[in-house]
Amino acid sequence: MAHSSPSHHDPILTVEPVKAGRIMLINPDRVVYASLLGAPSTRKLGSLTVYASLGTPFRISVAGSAWRTEEMAVVPPHTPHRIVCDDRVIGVLMIEPESIDAGHLPPFLRAARAEAGRAGVPGRIRESFFSLMRGDMRVSRATADLDRLFFGQALERRHLDPRIAAVVHQVKEAPCEQFSADACSQLAGLSFSWFLHLFKAEVGITFRCFRAWKRARSFLNYVKVSNLTDVALRIGYPDSTHFSHSIRNVYGLRPKDICAGSRRLAVVSHAGGVVTGNPV
Repeated sequence: MAHSSPSHHDPILTVEPVKAGRIMLINPDRVVYASLLGAPSTRKLGSLTVYASLGTPFRISVAGSAWRTEEMAVVPPHTPHRIVCDDRVIGVLMIEPESIDAGHLPPFLRAARAEAGRAGVPGRIRESFFSLMRGDMRVSRATADLDRLFFGQALERRHLDPRIAAVVHQVKEAPCEQFSADACSQLAGLSFSWFLHLFKAEVGITFRCFRAWKRARSFLNYVKVSNLTDVALRIGYPDSTHFSHSIRNVYGLRPKDICAGSRRLAVVSHAGGVVTGNPV
């Protein structure tokens, strides 16, 4: 299978073979995950999320709809859903909505309705997951390179108002910081009320919701850390209770359960380096 040339701006990391074949790649615009799903309750991810079966089909219910059996499902951002997978592993692609032009997505990624996708898993997507799990390839963290690996093309980027784009970039680069709407309105050179209005118009969600999602998403960088109290404070939650409640609302699992399921996971993070899971 052909792969794109690496970006000149993102380092190349060799993904070490992991006996369990579990891996997660993270950058500010994408998460690529091939590992345990667990048994989550309702999830509400802020990303456009693609679930791909890596064995038998899974079952999914989106926004309270009837359960469906699928090989691939596309769930719109901030949409509650439940998923059940009998296999031990599943492939998940998380695509940050502010980074893509939703009107120019490939047909199989378009979620016109808030329900599971109907197409079978494109062969390229499935084979890309298997290649990563085998650890037999070199990967770049660059968004365009990951897109070409899975979709055969770089997804077209959304063009935000430059003032809002500056705020989006700042929050994404430092999601654990306590950015206030007032401070960000000053960064954008806008009045407080107009900033909140323009942010929602450009990004599609409120500034508060955007910031909360990015903080919860940043937890994925710390799933190998055992001290969850330290993690909670490090990523900007006021206490462990708030942290646990917020993470469960987003991922449908408690932080300690996510960490327990990540012990044998190799994490290639935008924060730098490769964290390899413990041997099986």
